Amino acid sequence: MQAGSLIISVFGDAVLPRGGRIWLGSLIGLLEPLQLNERLIRTSVFRLAKEEWLRTEALGRRADYMLTPAGKRRFEEASRHIYASNAPLWDRRWRLILTVGELDPKQRERLRRALFWQGFGVIGSDCFVHPSADLTAAFDALMTDGMTDLLSHLMPLLAADSRLGQSASDVDMVQSAWNLEQLATAYTDFVTRYQPILKTLRQDVRGEVDDESAFLLRTLLIHDYRRLLLRDPELPDVLLPANWPGQKARLLCKELYRRLLAPSERHLDLHLKLANGTTPQASSMLAQRFQNEDPLGPVPV
Repeated sequence: MQAGSLIISVFGDAVLPRGGRIWLGSLIGLLEPLQLNERLIRTSVFRLAKEEWLRTEALGRRADYMLTPAGKRRFEEASRHIYASNAPLWDRRWRLILTVGELDPKQRERLRRALFWQGFGVIGSDCFVHPSADLTAAFDALMTDGMTDLLSHLMPLLAADSRLGQSASDVDMVQSAWNLEQLATAYTDFVTRYQPILKTLRQDVRGEVDDESAFLLRTLLIHDYRRLLLRDPELPDVLLPANWPGQKARLLCKELYRRLLAPSERHLDLHLKLANGTTPQASSMLAQRFQNEDPLGPVPV
């Protein structure tokens, strides 16, 4: 896995609820069991700072890394999707971003990749589509990704509200804009990977793993799920194939995460430090994750 991407997951999942900052030495210690060496972590963090995801604050010979305001906005927006118990309701209005004027091939590919990781599909070469995205947040994310120069070439549009139900044009657009077969395979692989862990925890009388293992499992779980969900448009059920595995993956992630939360937080209480040696306390943000009850009940294992 890419170290920079994993560090982003750690900041969003573990560091943000504790103030959004961490001593670099503490981050290195937390990730060392995942076979990420000190040099790789330092290089990755430096790159994230250069890309304006993180900034530093020195305290003597030590330094804290913390989220920039733009980075914090990105994490908070992503968190609303990652830790939700249910997919958002569809208001039957498509969100569109049209490209206006000429973009060179490199600019077009940068834009396509950035919007792909926000769940946008592509229609033709000039139109990006999403069922529920906040267009203002989408443009803010592009700015954070260093694409301010492209914003003058983009036109956000909100399609008219249709109360006539699912139409053939909706189905056709979904089929052309997204590779749902590939996404379904990725969700199925996720369930296959983590389902045995959940089954083992259910069968264990204590229902826990040791604190460090819980933190490492939680990190990998949310990292894998984040990368799935951020490219998932979270289409309404009427536009999804039958037996869509995304909902099973969500239920699995929710239950496993809640089982890992307490022991992993005990590990962070001991090992997440600031440069001044103190441990920041977790906010109520953690207790609110995956809290809403799902109408479909627990995931079958």
